[in-house]
Amino acid sequence: MKYLLHNISTERLHFRPVEKDDFDAWLDLFDSKATATFLGFDPNLSKHELCQTWFDKVFNRYENGLGGMNVLIDKASNLMVGQCGLLIQTVEGVERMEIGYSILPQYRNKGYASEAAQKCKNYAFENDWRDQLISIIHVDNIGSEKVAIRNGMSLEKRIDDYHGNPVNVFRINQSDWKQK
Repeated sequence: MKYLLHNISTERLHFRPVEKDDFDAWLDLFDSKATATFLGFDPNLSKHELCQTWFDKVFNRYENGLGGMNVLIDKASNLMVGQCGLLIQTVEGVERMEIGYSILPQYRNKGYASEAAQKCKNYAFENDWRDQLISIIHVDNIGSEKVAIRNGMSLEKRIDDYHGNPVNVFRINQSDWKQK
């Protein structure tokens, strides 16, 4: 499984691949219809259908070498708090590497997304996988934009129709990362 962070840790988090048994723990992500919209999913689907769509995408990425999300386990509680990973995306016809992150509602605003996203950024640049990384964020998802900015990214551009949604693309170059 290319571009995954296997057995990697940060101060508070442990990264591991998503497993089918994680499904029930991940259902809470879809408590809010806004989450479905932010992810580009149909907000009219049930929580179970939304979660299944997520898992289908994760395992498709794993099987096709397109990177993927890692489960984030809080070391202190041993509970899943979210997912974060390096994803291969096609943006306006160009293949790019994205840092994606989603945190379960009960664990938001505790710095987990920033901690995980920074680890993904460092890991990708340390392994010279790309000379720049992006995060693609729905224009209404202010919390995720703040994570991107804390991760050293700046707004590259707005795309009004990325898979049917308006998004902002944030970017950091490896050369800028090396200077910090």
